[in-house]
Amino acid sequence: MRTKRQGPPYLAGSERLNSAPLKYSQLLSVAAEAALLFYLSASAPVPETKHIRRPTKPRMPFSSSAKMKPEQDKARPPLISVKGIPMVKYFAEVYDEVEKFQAHPDDLLISTYPKSGTTWVSEIVDMIYKEGSVEKCRIQPIYMRVPFLEFAAPDVPTGIELLKEAPRPCIIKTHLPVQMLPKTFLEKNCKVIYVARNAKDVAVSYYYFYQMAKVHPDPGTWEEYLENFMDGNISFGSWYDHVKGWWDLTKKYRILYLFYEDMKEDPEREIRKVMEFLERPVDENLVKKISHHTSFKEMSQNQMANYKSIPTSVMDHTISPFMRKGVAGDWKNQFTVAQNERFDENYKMQMKGSTLKFRTEI
Repeated sequence: MRTKRQGPPYLAGSERLNSAPLKYSQLLSVAAEAALLFYLSASAPVPETKHIRRPTKPRMPFSSSAKMKPEQDKARPPLISVKGIPMVKYFAEVYDEVEKFQAHPDDLLISTYPKSGTTWVSEIVDMIYKEGSVEKCRIQPIYMRVPFLEFAAPDVPTGIELLKEAPRPCIIKTHLPVQMLPKTFLEKNCKVIYVARNAKDVAVSYYYFYQMAKVHPDPGTWEEYLENFMDGNISFGSWYDHVKGWWDLTKKYRILYLFYEDMKEDPEREIRKVMEFLERPVDENLVKKISHHTSFKEMSQNQMANYKSIPTSVMDHTISPFMRKGVAGDWKNQFTVAQNERFDENYKMQMKGSTLKFRTEI
């Protein structure tokens, strides 16, 4: 019988300090300098915590010089369970606000399980909306052009705060499983683009992300981490439940369900699908332009997409770049034969009865 690695002690929730409304430009300024998109994860089972609120500690002033404090750079808060799903502590603290969020009928939601091509499809959609203008897409980092709905961290604007001030309609990103999604998106029949990636490559990519992101807890050995991944004891919970939950929603709602492997195999074909879903004219020259500028090579060199503008105290690209490889099938370089066999056995059990089919290589 295997023994699960135990994570750090769990923290209880505390009181949230309300802040005055801020101008959108102020929020964006702080967000850019304080690494808005960054989220914490842990790999240990978590307790259910109710009525979580933000800390009583006052926030730093919202200004362009706001920085995360050194001790916060190294903070490794534990996950907190919300509706049975392990969540980043700060995300859990604002979930009441997230759940009450009111979407605009024309808002577009991009949903993925972490490390499944979120930034890639976000850049594609933003380029479509901006009619292929590279200049317009490079005015701001992607995490400001596509706000992260459930994001929260000390001393920086939350995703909800940014969205309250953002021009509408807008593109919104989430990693929430269906049971945590604010009802407003489905009630208003918002369009959703969901991207799913095969579980083995997600597990590997997520593992390396933990290592390069210094505010993450130590993921432990690959063996320990892989067990936690299969058990769903990581941020945003089970990959299996996530992809199946969103797949089931496609039967009733306006959801375009894409596969990462299909995007790698023929990006122009998948870009056409997105354009048709968004009811935009399919111009072949525009398709080729978007395909080129959203290629892994181009995006990995694009400062507005590759997260290299984030301080090394938060993300250390010398350990592992945020955009590491961008391929399908890299799991073969990580899994042992025994691990692959165990994973396949667990996969069959977890996905039994589902019509979802994934390719682990192309």
